[in-house]
Amino acid sequence: MSLSTSTFDPVDLPAPRVDEAWAEQVAAERWGLAVTARGLGSNQDANFLLSAGAEPVAVLKVSNPVFGLPEVEVQDRAADLIAEAYPELRICQVLRDDAGAPQRAVVNTPDGPAVARLIRFLGGGTLFDRGHVSPRVAARLGEVAAKIDVALARLDDGGATVDGVDRELQWDLRFAAQVLDALGGALPEHRRAEVLAAGAAAWRQVARVADDLPRQVVHLDVTDDNVVVDASSGLIELDGVIDFSDLTRTWTVSELAIAVSSILHHPGNDPVDVLPAVRAYHAVRPLSAAEADALWPLVVLRGAVLVASGCHQTALDGDNDYAETRLAHEWRICEQAMSVPLAVMTALVREAIGLPVDRPAPPLAATQLLDAAGAEVLDLSSTSPLVDDGAWREAELVERLVAAHLQRGHRVVAARFAEARLAGTTEPTQEPPATVATGVDLWTTDPADLRAPWGGDVRVRDGRVVLVGEGIELVLAGAEVAVADGAVAPGSLLGRTRPGARLRVTVGRNASSAPEAVPSAYAAGWLAQLLDPAPLMGLEPSGLAEDRTRERLLQRREKTLAEVQEHYYAAPPRIERGWRHHLVSDDGRPLVDMLNNVTVVGHAHPRVAEAAARQLRVLNTNSRFHYEAIVEFGARLAELAPEGLDTVFLVNSGSEATDLAIRLAMVSTGRTDMVAVTEAYHGWTYASDAVSTSIADNPAALETRPDWVHTVPSPNPYRGTRRGADAVAYGPEAAAIIDRLAAEGRPPAGFIGEAFYGNAGGIALPEGYLQAVYAAVRRHGGVAIADEVQVGYGRLGEWFWGFEQQGVVPDVIAVAKAVGNGSPVGAVITTRAIADAYRGAGYFFSSTGGSPVSSRIGLAVLDIIRDEGLQQNARDVGGHLIARLRELSQRHELLGAVHGSGLYIGAEFVRDRATLEPATAETHAICDRLLELGVVVQPTSDRLNVLKIKPPLCIDVAAVDFFVDALDRVLTEGW
Repeated sequence: MSLSTSTFDPVDLPAPRVDEAWAEQVAAERWGLAVTARGLGSNQDANFLLSAGAEPVAVLKVSNPVFGLPEVEVQDRAADLIAEAYPELRICQVLRDDAGAPQRAVVNTPDGPAVARLIRFLGGGTLFDRGHVSPRVAARLGEVAAKIDVALARLDDGGATVDGVDRELQWDLRFAAQVLDALGGALPEHRRAEVLAAGAAAWRQVARVADDLPRQVVHLDVTDDNVVVDASSGLIELDGVIDFSDLTRTWTVSELAIAVSSILHHPGNDPVDVLPAVRAYHAVRPLSAAEADALWPLVVLRGAVLVASGCHQTALDGDNDYAETRLAHEWRICEQAMSVPLAVMTALVREAIGLPVDRPAPPLAATQLLDAAGAEVLDLSSTSPLVDDGAWREAELVERLVAAHLQRGHRVVAARFAEARLAGTTEPTQEPPATVATGVDLWTTDPADLRAPWGGDVRVRDGRVVLVGEGIELVLAGAEVAVADGAVAPGSLLGRTRPGARLRVTVGRNASSAPEAVPSAYAAGWLAQLLDPAPLMGLEPSGLAEDRTRERLLQRREKTLAEVQEHYYAAPPRIERGWRHHLVSDDGRPLVDMLNNVTVVGHAHPRVAEAAARQLRVLNTNSRFHYEAIVEFGARLAELAPEGLDTVFLVNSGSEATDLAIRLAMVSTGRTDMVAVTEAYHGWTYASDAVSTSIADNPAALETRPDWVHTVPSPNPYRGTRRGADAVAYGPEAAAIIDRLAAEGRPPAGFIGEAFYGNAGGIALPEGYLQAVYAAVRRHGGVAIADEVQVGYGRLGEWFWGFEQQGVVPDVIAVAKAVGNGSPVGAVITTRAIADAYRGAGYFFSSTGGSPVSSRIGLAVLDIIRDEGLQQNARDVGGHLIARLRELSQRHELLGAVHGSGLYIGAEFVRDRATLEPATAETHAICDRLLELGVVVQPTSDRLNVLKIKPPLCIDVAAVDFFVDALDRVLTEGW
């Protein structure tokens, strides 16, 4: 392609030298406005917010004197056109007088006549300083850019002349090469060559498809600086667009390239984070194949032009603070754009919008590189059966596995291409680790010849052999080199394997520049440039390069399982492995598990696994058979309960435990009425659901309670009707309700409540609460039930049972979750008299609760809690975590309170600490952002504004510090 050699509009465009006093005078003389003006800043125009008192009136926009009235008029026409096409968008339209005439005028400035006009003020601020750009906001940016292009296509009627848009602007990426030629000298000398080389490479790729790129009138500056947001919902809602001063006719895809480039300077955002914007744009205005191929090169060119222009502008107009402060952000954009090879990002763009990806074809192989047929192929993925304990640091794991297989007589051991391997460490990182292998690894027992599968040129650098043929590179790392630089024929000896040492084989376009492993988010782009070396060695292809098991599995889940059987997160990670307080995703990344109170002693505890495996090899049946394990387990539970609670039922789950506890209260008293606490959850069976009043779990919970369920107010000392010291009144008030029920002839069979107020966010009950309530229910012959399903088993640190914190003893304890460390077993512990009363309601048994395997697992869990000091760990590590979170709340207003004890904690987010308005939307977004940073946590409470923090009790200080540091980062950078 060729470009006109004419000079684009002048690069030297310092903003008009006008100040706020001048703006106030113009507003008064031209439009009769008595206002105050505040400068808003711009690279080349002058903008002022005009206000009458505290109320914004308009924006006074003074265009650069080099732009005349035709340019300004078409900008106003474009704004009106978009507003008409998409009324849901706020657009900075020119204000009009009562006669409908635009309020604009030519005014004198120190730099000559300029067009000034009053523009609609759009409140809310721009996206520029809103911190991290989430996938949702990125997608909205792409959608808005597409809608603007669709609307402006009507202005451009097939390329007809439109006065004021056929310009040659320095921001028009058609002229990027010329801008870099003209302004590249302004770049710092130590960075100039890198930026200009990246720009030249990007320009070459654009030039190949330039003739196929559609053109139209575009805004050309739909960036985070020029999109306006509304954050009143607690989340950033991008709903407005300002500044049409760069309106021009150019390649339409430039709009998207410029928009997504502005994401790159935001904290925590990487190149891959633009893909939601690309998908959303494509959904509104489909991209052509040529546009997909041009997009990332144009992003690179945008970054290069920004820094070249920014350096030039600050030198030209040194007192322009706006341009000066933007330069650091522009460097970040440029660096990010250059950080990933063009081919990799282009492949990711194509995949994101469903276009075929150009994959390399291997040269015809005349011979095998190596005969590895029959090799033992290792599985190093997160689902590997070869990894049976926590020693999954990759180097140690591979060394151990390879040595074992070689000792068993395997001649060759190999690890697979494109495999997402265990990350190489059990320590999580806030940035996704590089886990996807870009080549095949091999180990041999004896030296084996490595021969050129095709002819080509060889380079030997840093001990690596690189064979290049037909544009494809074959890279051997770790071989004993047997060749020098130069041309080689097919079958030539390249080197030999070193016995017991790793040989890495990589094949593809520019394979020599490929890292050994890449993060999974970039894997599709990298793998599109590479080939599986396995066939060159007589091995079966791995087939993993095309595998998308996470997405396919989610689709199958949603097709097969009931919709109400929900999963965490809208886009959930696939979790197939755990170890202690870590979960491991299918891309091999370890995540800190701050959520899992089910696995109380930690994931994959070897003693639990051994107990289950040993018993499964002997016997597993239902609990009506006579065997030792159920007796031992029941006796251990009774020993842990207060004196008098000496009889145990074993069940399958927490729901069954609370259901049975309620039935025991009913049959032992001959009554059916129950008293429950609002904002509580007890299970999903009929009876446990009936007393569950949390509207988070059931929005109609209060309206659909059966008439035998009576509620007492939520005893929440933070946000309830009685707060702080006044919360002690909750107990007597609940007792009064129970007394009133009895007086009305409906004395309750029992009271059920969480012994530590979990569903509301891990809040301790007010002092004396259970004493008052238990006394009232017993006064009328009822039964006191402690729901210990979540807090029992030492989670609170100071107390093994939650009711101990209140200094009471219940009549019935319901416990589960921790009991089986995730296996289906729970328990109800009560008195012999209450238990015997159940005989009148029939018989009881539970198939898996109390089975031999469940009982042995239950015994192992109790042993581990005792032997490993996990209750003390909950106290110590939990105390450290609570202290750190409370320190965090002193620096971040959104974190309104930290509740809890031990490792049962709630971090409550509020928009206002006086009104306690819940920050529900923010809490969900914070959880999503924390997942990106390597932490699994979810919201709880009826308002879903509390982080429920209840990790395995084996968690250590390093892990909770990782969590708090990540949370601090999210609250600082945004979500």
